[in-house]
Formats: sequence, structure tokens, C-alpha cells
Amino acid sequence: MAVVSSAHSTIFSKTSLFHHINGFKRFSFCLPFSSSTVASLSSKKKWRQPVASSVLELGGIKIAKDDVVRDDPTNNVPDTIFSKLGLQLHRRNNHPLGILKNGIYEYFDTNFPNMFHKFDDLCPVVSVKQNFDDVLVPADHVSRSYNDTYYVDSQTVLRCHTSAHQAELLRRGHTHFLVTGDVYRRDSIDSTHYPVFHQMEGVRVFTPDNWEASGLDPTSYAAEDLKKSLEGLARHLFGAVEMRWIDAYFPFTNPSYELEIYFQGKWMEVLGCGVMEQEILKISGRSNSVAWAFGLGLERLAMVLFDIPDIRLFWSTDERFTSQFSEGQMGVKFKPFSKYPPCYKDMSFWINDSFTENNLCEVIRGIAGDLVEEVSLIDNFTNKKGMTSHCYRIAYRSMERSLTDEEINDLQWQVREQVQNKLNVVLR
Repeated sequence: MAVVSSAHSTIFSKTSLFHHINGFKRFSFCLPFSSSTVASLSSKKKWRQPVASSVLELGGIKIAKDDVVRDDPTNNVPDTIFSKLGLQLHRRNNHPLGILKNGIYEYFDTNFPNMFHKFDDLCPVVSVKQNFDDVLVPADHVSRSYNDTYYVDSQTVLRCHTSAHQAELLRRGHTHFLVTGDVYRRDSIDSTHYPVFHQMEGVRVFTPDNWEASGLDPTSYAAEDLKKSLEGLARHLFGAVEMRWIDAYFPFTNPSYELEIYFQGKWMEVLGCGVMEQEILKISGRSNSVAWAFGLGLERLAMVLFDIPDIRLFWSTDERFTSQFSEGQMGVKFKPFSKYPPCYKDMSFWINDSFTENNLCEVIRGIAGDLVEEVSLIDNFTNKKGMTSHCYRIAYRSMERSLTDEEINDLQWQVREQVQNKLNVVLR
């Protein structure tokens, strides 16, 4: 399942089903979807199998552009997002995300030998059913909106969380598994949020043979095993830290919890988890079982473990960044190699009823890419006529070089033009 937290959580979040970094919240190669999945969509708009024969090559999945960016009224995937598909940072052993993933693998391999199957190359293009329905996301939940999710067409999305594969894996007979992958979400722009991030989720299924001798009911048995397993994982990653469990609510688990650790002088959420809702097991053909599931965001934890200050750095190809990390070296502290100053530009406009900040950030990111560091609302007022004005401050800064005044001014001019044309706002 997916969990969520500030640097990108998963589906497990207090404030939003898909807040970012944690990951409870998102088959070799890019496997085709099952016939049962396609059949389930046949009563709606015909769902096109997007990637039937992708090839895994050099750690990346080849996906044709027209499989993702289409001339479809429901498609909202920009070229900037398509360019990230298949890069799979989590499969690079010398990258902080790959190092962290392998460190978690090490914990499960040591404590649960030959038990957990690992999947880290599942196709990120999934059906709406897989992404939402199979994990009991309500039909009216905000995460289903075009404002929050990248839609390929009305029945196909870029997965918002690794939980999109949960039901399919259960149906295929897997009872212990870890799923790691790149996930996609329209979001704000700041040092801890990025429209592409990485999650890992884990699932363990129990049968009556497991709990009957324990004297506990199935739910209590699963919850006890869950907490013991995840406390061990936290110690493996962070050492002998103080921990606490917080009761939470997620639509796909009951009971639900968040694990926090006291680290570097403050309490930090590590992951979300819980005992899987029986409905999910039922639709997956496991009515007589009970299961636990957890999710965590790799970027969120890696930023803490490696002292990485800005989420954009994970995508850097600058050798001054990449050369600092080596396979198996968990927790090496990042040494900043540049301190280029930011340049701030303000933009004010009258908004309309359809305006959203996510749409604004999408336009700005489409023009400035990773040169935009932060977009923040600094003024908001409504006049006597009922018209509302927003003023946003845009911070431009490269992590690798100084930006020229001419370059920044050109970017800002393009941003103003596109914001006015695409969002139908009136600049002030």
C-alpha cells in the first residue's frame, strides 16, 4: 500500500491520501496487464493496453511517447514527466535511492530469509482500477482528480503509489512481497516535493495456521507482527532510536498506524502501515487470510540519511553529486558542492474558479524544469467586487551553476505568458 509524508509520502497520510514521500502511500520487465483487469474496464471507455512489449535496458523501461503523451482530452501528462519514465533511479546501486532500497532488502533478507519476493521493475502505467479501486480509494476522493493525478486517458494513469500492484500480486499467489518503483503526482514546488518520486511497500499475508496457536485473534496477531517487523527495520536504518506508534486512518487498513522516530532532535514520521482491510484480500481471492502492509517514501528517508537538502538533487547527473555515493555505503553525508544564490521573481494575477496551484506549478515546471526551486503564495486578497488576486514568488536556482539575469528574465517572461494563456488568469 502507499504511505505519504512531506517529501512525498504514500497513500498513508493524515492530510491527504496522496501527500508525498512516505510510500504506503508507488514480473520482469513491463508486464502486460491481466485479462481480468482489461475485462473489468470493458463496460467503460475501451482501455488501451499501453505498453505490451517494453524492454528493460540499462536500468530503464522503454516506453513509446504516444503510449503516455496523447492527443486525448483527458490526457494531462506533459513532456517533462514523460522524460522521467524508465529512468528508475531506485535500480541504480550507486545512487542514494538504490543504496537505501538495497539496505531495506538486506534487513528483510536477514530477518526473513527467502521469504519476501522483490519487485522493482513493474510498469508505471496502470489502470484506474489498479491505482484506486483495488485499494478502496473512494470514488469521490480528491486524489482521483486531474488536478492531483497524471491521466494517460480516462481509464489509465501513471501510478500514484506502489500499491497499484498490490491486488494483482496477491491474485498471482504472492503472499510476502516488497514493491519499489517510481510514482507520479501533480504537486507543489519546493525542496521536498517533486512530481516524480519513489516508494516501497511491503505486504505479508498470514493463514489460520499462523495465528491459531498464538492465542490472539487474526487482526491482533498481524498487528503485533507488523510492529515488531517495522521497529526492527527502523533500528536497521537509523540505529538505536526512540520510537513511538501513532494511531492513524487509511482507507485500506484497519487498524492503521504511523511509526515515528526521535532523530536529530525531533520526532520524524518514517512510514505508514496497518492491517489490510479484508475487502482487499477478498477481491484478491484470500478471504480466509489476514495481512499487514506498510509503505515508505525513499526520497524522504534518503534526504535524512544522506543529508540531501533538495529533492531535485536526486535527478542530478553532475559528477560532483553522483561520485559521492557508492554501493552499500548507507548514510554517507552529502557534501554540498555549490551555493549559488536564488533569484526571486513575483507574479500577481486575478484567478478564476478553475484555478489551482498544482496547475500553476505544472506550467512553471514545464518551462523552467529543475531550475525552479520553489513557488510560494505570498499574497492573497479579494476586492469589493469579489475578485481574488494571488501573488506568487518564484525562486529560480540551479544546483550546478549560476544563472544569468538574461536567462532568468527570459524564463519569467515565458512563465507569465503561459500562465495567462493556459490558466486563463488576468495578470496584474
